[in-house]
Amino acid sequence: MALDLEKILGDKARMLLEHRAKIPKEQIYAANPKWLDEVMAGSDRPAPVLRSLQNLLSHGRLGGTGYTSIFPVDQGIEHSAGASFATNPLFFDPEKIIQFAMEAGCNGVASSFGVLGIHARKYAHKIPFILKLNHNEFFSMPNRYDQTMFGTVKQARDMGAVAVGATVYWGSAESARQLNEVSEAFAHAHEMGMGTILWCYTRNSGFKVDGVDYHGAADFTGQANHLGVSIQADIIKQKLATNNGGYKATKHGKTSEKVYTDLTTDHPIDLCRYQLLNCFSGKIPLINSGGESKGQADLTDAVETAVVNKRAGGMGLILGRKAFQKPWKEGLALVHAVQDVYLDPRVTIA
Repeated sequence: MALDLEKILGDKARMLLEHRAKIPKEQIYAANPKWLDEVMAGSDRPAPVLRSLQNLLSHGRLGGTGYTSIFPVDQGIEHSAGASFATNPLFFDPEKIIQFAMEAGCNGVASSFGVLGIHARKYAHKIPFILKLNHNEFFSMPNRYDQTMFGTVKQARDMGAVAVGATVYWGSAESARQLNEVSEAFAHAHEMGMGTILWCYTRNSGFKVDGVDYHGAADFTGQANHLGVSIQADIIKQKLATNNGGYKATKHGKTSEKVYTDLTTDHPIDLCRYQLLNCFSGKIPLINSGGESKGQADLTDAVETAVVNKRAGGMGLILGRKAFQKPWKEGLALVHAVQDVYLDPRVTIA
């Protein structure tokens, strides 16, 4: 049964489904099933990396479409296991995380060394593993915002992962060190035949100006993406843009007024397309994160994010809390609804 997009999106349906993007679709490389052949096969990535990425793109309900649906559960380290799993204690058990991703028909499951390692021999050949290398450990006092390595690339290879993931907090005081660590890890992962996915986030207290938060600004997240592809991330994971004008507000760094006049509007698809433009015009795919759970609004919010990402030319969603903080069947239905957006031919590239 086809997804009732108009009902789910409500008053936003026409605005989202009929929008023509500011940056024409002919100027970007939109996600499609030929990406590996048309882009990555001509890159310097070793052949085993292409095989690993193909493994990821061929799996699950979206297998063969060029789109991805990834189930990520690493929140227990930063947000605390209690805050993450108390609403659904099943997910304290790492096996449930993997089983949920399998039953949901996801392309892959992304999580920590502990979660994936404890069941690697049982499941690594059944669903692609994406091993998250670093995390923001949020238990120390005072709280600190830094990404630290929890293990090695070799461990990821040995447990059967097809890709590694990592986060850089671009704009933070620690970003230079994180850049070096992640760049080295990604180079090592490519040598070992694994793909690389960068959680490409911004972090600096100065990015909040006069009560407005610009961490999600399209110009800031776009530049973060551009830095991410510059260290050879194969896929960029980014939060959906929430506003624009970060450079103007903070009055630091450099940009061009044409970013705001010629390349973007305040429409969410245009803001997301600018994020994609910064991913080498889409030759490195963009997946957007699902964000925190907001209760009753989660289905609408997730479907809306999927529509924006797909119409902007992105590769998919990496959605966790909106699903695993719900009863099992309800979480599965939400993931399937998101996947249905990417399977729906009515949702076209803007």
